[in-house]
Amino acid sequence: MATLRTPDPNPGWLSELALQETRARVPMLYVEAIPVRLDDTGRIEHVGLLLRGSATGEMSRSFVSGRVFYGESVREALMRNLEKDLGPAAFPRLPVSTVPFSVAEYLPVPGVSPLHDPRQHAVALTYVVPVVGECDPRQDALELTWLTPQEAVDASIAAELDGGRAHLLRQALAYAEALG
Repeated sequence: MATLRTPDPNPGWLSELALQETRARVPMLYVEAIPVRLDDTGRIEHVGLLLRGSATGEMSRSFVSGRVFYGESVREALMRNLEKDLGPAAFPRLPVSTVPFSVAEYLPVPGVSPLHDPRQHAVALTYVVPVVGECDPRQDALELTWLTPQEAVDASIAAELDGGRAHLLRQALAYAEALG
């Protein structure tokens, strides 16, 4: 849902033209994950935000994100996208239930909702996912930056989050009781 494109590791899903046509007619289903590091009591110590560069050289921050493929469970999509963006040694700890902390709706028209994706109408099931391994960003991510919850909601970081994700990040940290 970012305006940046992660190369699709499964290009047979839909051709680029079919994907554009589908996006113009049907809301697309995504999963988004906010990777976190927990302390010994299970409280969030750090939030991981991906740094990405666009084709025009603009830098922005985002979450782990990707489509749910036809016939793929939400759990499978979440794992696939976490591995795609963070690498195979991130060792995410998926929740027991696939009930998200938020159902985020990205609209193609700016200003209608806090979340915006100019390419499409998209719905994302959004999760806070602890990771315990080494993260090695892949695909189009340049790095994964670990920030304290307070740093993550700072205005300078919020300005770097694309599509209104600063709003969603605040929701996630409030949901996890990480802002004290």
